[in-house]
This record gives sequence, C-alpha cells and structure tokens, in this order.
Amino acid sequence: MKKISWIMILIFCGFFAACRYDVLDSGNDNPSDGIVDDFSMTNPYELSIPPFFPPMDIPSNNPLTQESVLLGKYLFWEKQLSLDNSISCGSCHLPQNSFSDPNQFSSGVGGTMGNRQSMALINLGWTRHFFWDGRKSSLEDQILEPIENPVEMHEEWSNVVEKLSNDTLYPKMFKAAFGSPHVTKERAAKAMASFIRTMVSAGSKFDKQRIGQYTFAPDEYRGFVLFTTEGGSPDQVPGGSYGADCFHCHGFGDMQMTDGLFHNNGLDSHFQNDPGRFNVTYNPLDSGKFKTPTLRNIEFTSPYMHDGRFNTLLEVIEHYNTGGHPSTTIDSFMKFTSGGLQLSETSKNDLIAFLKCLSDTAFMNNTNFKDPHE
Repeated sequence: MKKISWIMILIFCGFFAACRYDVLDSGNDNPSDGIVDDFSMTNPYELSIPPFFPPMDIPSNNPLTQESVLLGKYLFWEKQLSLDNSISCGSCHLPQNSFSDPNQFSSGVGGTMGNRQSMALINLGWTRHFFWDGRKSSLEDQILEPIENPVEMHEEWSNVVEKLSNDTLYPKMFKAAFGSPHVTKERAAKAMASFIRTMVSAGSKFDKQRIGQYTFAPDEYRGFVLFTTEGGSPDQVPGGSYGADCFHCHGFGDMQMTDGLFHNNGLDSHFQNDPGRFNVTYNPLDSGKFKTPTLRNIEFTSPYMHDGRFNTLLEVIEHYNTGGHPSTTIDSFMKFTSGGLQLSETSKNDLIAFLKCLSDTAFMNNTNFKDPHE
C-alpha cells in the first residue's frame, strides 16, 4: 500500500492545473484567397481548462471566439458539406458514442466504405497529430480533408463554398465570426476547429478522484493499480510486477490517456492491407504503426483499434493478455508476444472497472455540442 501511495503522490504532483490557453503564431489568415480575417468585433470564448490539464495551444490566426465556435457548431452538423447533402461530420461522430461511430467503418456518400474506424472527438485541443496515421498536424488542416475524400463526403470545397454562400444563414455568421461575409474553406475549417476545441471532457470518475470528489471502489482501485504497473514476472522482465502494462502508451501525461505517438501493438505480422504510419513517412520502421487513441470514454467508443476489429473491452484486453503477433516493427513495450500478460479473469474484470472510470456521460450529453439544425 505504501508503494501505491507514492505512485498516487507522484501522479498528483506531476501536473499543473492551468486556467488559460496559449496562442501560437501560425502565419497568414487565408493566403489562398487574400481575405484577411478581422476579429475586432468578436467576443472571446472563455474556455475553462480543467484541473491538472496543461494549457491548450490556440493558433494566433484562429482565436477562440463565441461567434466562431457557434459557426463551427453549425458547420459540423451541416449536411451541405457533402456531395448529395446527405451527411455531416456529425454523421460519423455521434454524441451517444462519444463522437465516434458504432460501426466498424463509417458509410460515406453513396454508401462508400473506408478501411479505418472513426476516431472519437475528445479533447482534440491537446492533440498534436490527427488521423490514425498522423498525416495532419493541426485541427484546421485535418478538417479540410474529409470533405473531398471520395469515401467520406466526396464534395469539392468550391461547391461547398458556393452552397454556403447562397444560404441565407451562413454569410451573416461568417461576417460575425471573421469580419466579412466571405465564405472560404479556410474560414470554415477555422470555425469547425474552434468548435471542436471546446469539446472538452473532464467529468469522469477518474477526474473527480484526482480532485478529491470520488473514491475508487475496490475493483476500480485494483484496476488502476494494474493499469499503472509493469507487466511480467520479476524474474523475466526488469521491473516486472504482474501488471497490465497499460501506462506506457496510455499514461496520465497531459491527462488525455494517450501518449499521442505511433506504435505497432502486435495486431498483425504483415501490413499489406494498411501499413499505417508508413504511408506518411515512407520509413519501413513505421510499418504497422498507428496513433495511440485516447482511453477517455472508451466504454462508449467501440469497436476498437484502427480497423475496428474488436467489439468489446474484454477482446482488447485478451489481445494484450495473449501477447499479440510478433513482427519486425513491433513496439518494444509489447514484451509478451510469447505467452502474453497472463492476467487472471479477476484482474481483467478489475481493469475494465477502472477503464469505465474514464467515462464522462455529461460530455456526451452536453447540449452545447448538439445538432443546432434539429
């Protein structure tokens, strides 16, 4: 118990609760069309940073304003962004699934299907890489892509701009947010990025426990200990303590339950179908690596992994418990491809109990994120 107490102390002392966000210099406004944004008549959006969270980095050319966030909310749920006006961003990021998709693969315009599972939209203001392969490095850049992707919304941005410009609603909202009624794809991306940055989840049992408002139940606490303990037996693994070994990639670092990096977690031995990060870097050492997803609201974001191959948390734990598939690029943290973690049934249930402590139903039911077109 003394060892665990020191772990808790280190975790609690390792973070600073900041009630602000940092502004980053990110260059010109809309260089593609020469339109300059004017925020002088806008109202700042007061974003409250939760305890133990680091500051959120905000681009200097896209400050958080009430007008931009409202516009972004409307655009996020706007079906005119798709080719046949049938789907919106929210169609594949559903509130009841913590803004992910309960289907293995999302259905795009005309029923087209991709080959990756839709990631949950949770606390993306603290994210450095976007998409499973990390091919975009900002929310603004990430938002531009799904519109023109043929297996998603399959529309040209020029057509989206025309449709929004001819809508009686949007020129007024763009003027309120950016100082002029001109609709551009850059402005649309900025507004949606602003809205998504406000989608902050910090109301789980785990968050409340950290500020002294909740005490873990016995099984939740045992699961927490497993989560934060090195796997393997001491005679086989340096530091091995028969834990679940989760904290390496899903540690508490910036409170997002992900290191934000790319790992090959032993899903496959060969990567012909989807080489992951390799498609971005063309480095063979990145073959089979995918971004570590957040574990926040993991109870509601099934199916799991980049290809949605696991339907339940128990299946995910069984994957690690049995060791996964060895390959030339398997992560060094996957130390148990021979034999696995060998967690007991009780330990697996305890681990699931802790993972459910990361659930935040208030986030999913937040009316600020609901479809304003309904």
